[in-house]
Amino acid sequence: MALVKRGSRRISVDDVPYRWRLRGRPTYDQGLVRSPLTYAVEHAESPGTTLVVTTDQPHPGNWLGAPGTPVLPRDVAAGIRTALAHGWAPRSPGSPFRLDQSEGFVAS
Repeated sequence: MALVKRGSRRISVDDVPYRWRLRGRPTYDQGLVRSPLTYAVEHAESPGTTLVVTTDQPHPGNWLGAPGTPVLPRDVAAGIRTALAHGWAPRSPGSPFRLDQSEGFVAS
């Protein structure tokens, strides 16, 4: 699964280039604050396995007005480092690597 380049942002972590993307509109469950915000990351030059990070925050565009904080580049960098420490191989082909950081998320 490759990221759509439109709307993705570049980030360099430990001198390795990545692209990350946050869905602009919430999914139905994210809109109702039933599921937390997720974003995807891939290696910028030779994409392989996509990293999918599930946060502990609601999507900022949710329909119920639940307060959510934006995903900052430092959050993405921390997620990348954590995933790499847990075995994510961004250049190798394969199924998406899921990093669940949703502990503490409370659905409405």
